Amino acid sequence: MFAIIDIETCGGRFEFRKGRITEICILKHDGLSVIEKFTTLVNPECIINPFFIGLTGITNDMVADAPKFHEIAPKILEMTKDCIFVAHNVGFDYGFVKDEFQSLGFAYKRETLCTVRLSRKLMPNRISYSLGHLCASLGIEINGRHRAEGDAVRERFADKAFG
Repeated sequence: MFAIIDIETCGGRFEFRKGRITEICILKHDGLSVIEKFTTLVNPECIINPFFIGLTGITNDMVADAPKFHEIAPKILEMTKDCIFVAHNVGFDYGFVKDEFQSLGFAYKRETLCTVRLSRKLMPNRISYSLGHLCASLGIEINGRHRAEGDAVRERFADKAFG
């Protein structure tokens, strides 16, 4: 089982004032199809920097009444249990999720699979391995770029590319 995950954040993981998750999408995949989906905005409990508002379109007003991470943590645990955590540049997404759980006093650990690394092995000599470039080269339509669900759906490009 796979948990294909994408997050949006309001900052970097290693910045002085570390960013927080503002949106998460989890697609639970059995190897053939998506069997469950969870998408939500997340109240980061901080102000979203204008740069990230411009990038994602997620505003402070949009997350004001969204659940806080601790409120969705049980759902994330449930959906990722016994799954491989899959993401495009998995270190970013997994690192943020792991850090959020650590802030709650919980050691989150899952096996990971990086679709950037996988695509480099299976599709060598590409100009770029960004999600946008890979999808374009495979004829996968891009809707909802830099939103968690839109990107998570495209991370399934392996369905089309590797068949």
